[in-house]
Amino acid sequence: MAATSVTPYVILGLLALGPRHGYDLKHSFDRRLPLAKPVPFGQVYATLDRLARDGLVVTAATERAGGPDRTSYRLTEAGRRRLEEWLDAVEPPVPYVAGALLAKVMVALFVAGPERAATYLTAQRAAHVARLRELTAVKTAPGAALPAVIAADFAINHLDADLRWLDATLARVAATRQEARP
Repeated sequence: MAATSVTPYVILGLLALGPRHGYDLKHSFDRRLPLAKPVPFGQVYATLDRLARDGLVVTAATERAGGPDRTSYRLTEAGRRRLEEWLDAVEPPVPYVAGALLAKVMVALFVAGPERAATYLTAQRAAHVARLRELTAVKTAPGAALPAVIAADFAINHLDADLRWLDATLARVAATRQEARP
């Protein structure tokens, strides 16, 4: 399995709860990982094929209920061991600094200078603050489900770190603009 893809492990985790077919797995995936990018049906079925090829899942049953065949899968012992290994493994901190946000600031600086970078940083900061408000509303909504609250907390903390970086970078760019004035 690809080291960066969590989809196979989420599917293994869902199958640890009991046999399911692809349609149920897709909807359970999306429901249990709220605020994440929904997983496409095709990715679920391709992942199930790879998991079956690797002996981590097997067919539990095939049913026909007025439509196409619906194949349910179940976790194998090898699949359960792989899931447990993944759950026990600590995720390493990201080794390289990368991302569109950093790239845009850097390109703006070397192509157009600090004024352009400051304009971008200010607009990006406003977008982050707006998203922070949306996530806070999700988190504080009456009857918010625990998975939604946890996902919102995760996103809020990342946005907060981005906002601190945006503010620090804006200050550095402003200082550079001051130094460049005659």
